[in-house]
Amino acid sequence: MENGKDLRIRSKVISEGANRVPNRAMLRAVGFQDDDFKKPMIGIASTWSEVTPCNMHINDLAIQAKTGARNNGGAPLIFNTITVSDGISMGHGGMLFSLPSREAIADSIEIVAGAERFDGVVAIGGCDKNTPACLMAIGRMNIPSVYVYGGTIQPGNLDGKKVDIVSAFEAVGQYQDGKITDEQLHKVECSVCPGPGACGGMYTANTMAAAAEAMGMCLPGSSSTSAISADKALECEAAGKQVIALLEQEIYPRDIMTKKAFENAITVVMALGGSTNAFLHLLAIAHSVEVDLTLDDFERIRLRVPHLADLKPSGQYVMQDLNDIGGVSGVMKLLLAEGLLHGDCLTVTGTTLAENLAEAAPLQNNQEIIRPLDNPLKPDGPLVVLRGNLAPEGAVAKMSGMKIQQFSGPTKVYDSEEDATEAIMNDEIQEGDVLVIRYCGPKGGPGMPEMLSVTALIVGKGLGGKVALITDGRFSGGSHGFVVGHVSPEAQVGGPISLLKNGDIITIDSDIQEIKVQVSEEELAARAQEWVQPPLKVSSGVLGKYAKLVSSASRGAVTDLME
Repeated sequence: MENGKDLRIRSKVISEGANRVPNRAMLRAVGFQDDDFKKPMIGIASTWSEVTPCNMHINDLAIQAKTGARNNGGAPLIFNTITVSDGISMGHGGMLFSLPSREAIADSIEIVAGAERFDGVVAIGGCDKNTPACLMAIGRMNIPSVYVYGGTIQPGNLDGKKVDIVSAFEAVGQYQDGKITDEQLHKVECSVCPGPGACGGMYTANTMAAAAEAMGMCLPGSSSTSAISADKALECEAAGKQVIALLEQEIYPRDIMTKKAFENAITVVMALGGSTNAFLHLLAIAHSVEVDLTLDDFERIRLRVPHLADLKPSGQYVMQDLNDIGGVSGVMKLLLAEGLLHGDCLTVTGTTLAENLAEAAPLQNNQEIIRPLDNPLKPDGPLVVLRGNLAPEGAVAKMSGMKIQQFSGPTKVYDSEEDATEAIMNDEIQEGDVLVIRYCGPKGGPGMPEMLSVTALIVGKGLGGKVALITDGRFSGGSHGFVVGHVSPEAQVGGPISLLKNGDIITIDSDIQEIKVQVSEEELAARAQEWVQPPLKVSSGVLGKYAKLVSSASRGAVTDLME
């Protein structure tokens, strides 16, 4: 039975009986000895790659995890999967491949672990799509597993100020607006990424790492320990050891990733002011473990969880700063004490979240990174679900750092990110405008590209918070400003966003969670009658396959939704 608890002995099918001699012969070639065939086979899923600093160090971490599994009774084997760099793919056609890479990573881990009949897995990820992809695969397979986050990058330093990759994107906008010189732009480029690790603010990689820790799928402290820390290597060795313990205790991912565990993850994401991509990824992970999670759950939890963390992109600090004062574990300890977390959730330690946090150090006193609960940055969570006649299935806005909660203005509508970017650079977008970028959803993109380049240009030109941006695409965790993404249904399938015309008045109100266009139902119906669905932009290859299979963003943009 696949996805069932009898999978604890599944490697026996390649190690026992005379007819398994060819299987064993193959394994002997990669180093197995007689005793190894009596041990559980552990797959070490490594996302090592030189294409991004997020993952350039993970090969060494995989070796540490292998050591931990081998020294504690396992027979481990390292295998690799792909990754892409969201930062490098941003702002051009490469971004179309970013979200589909999540599916490719998850599928490849599931394929290798299924084919090789591994008894357990340690998965190690870095860049944005790695964490959700690893957890999706782990959830589908439901074999004892531990996830390890490769860790955050150190902040760069430019003229005594901390900088990161978003600083580079925003510097482009400043350069285009004549505010900085070629030489200054080059200095930014050379300063923002000093070494290994994922982007340093509360962007998507760190957001999803924190969510994984809150769900109990990684060892305590994993999400905030930096990539270059000696503790990260020790953690990987401990993860290899712990997966053997999970096998012995017969603890499976679906015992851990329950509905209450997802509620813990949402709580932590809201308190930290995480990326809007958390909606897509948590919905997709929940789908993989057959947990009923919807946008309504995010909104329900948001209303009771204050925003506490003054972290980039809308705040001042980075993940390394948070780690220095107690990390995500310290934040969770605070939230648990206030009754905002389910402490009885099982974790990969074999003990409950509350038991883990009892051992965690509290946040340091006299620090400014995490606000006290009686003085939050915002009394409720900053990631808001919006609905209305423009987004019947929902849309998502990030309101951290925003001084205004409502925005109303005339639309300027573009059917591609490239056209919108050109309009911004040519100063066609003015204060008070609502910039609409459509046909960028999961099917229409295809691949639901992020708009970090667009939002960074807006900020760089001094229009941050002075214009609104609406898209059926999505945003980088580094985006900030008055931005609304994930508009569903998307334009490609005839969602209302496809019916907009230049000059339509759109109102966004985060207080009442509404996004609407001031056009009558009769007029919208008439426009719908005239609308003609365009062909998919790509009809073959990985993007063509993805566009045909992918679900709505409101369902997590998954490709295995069978209805």
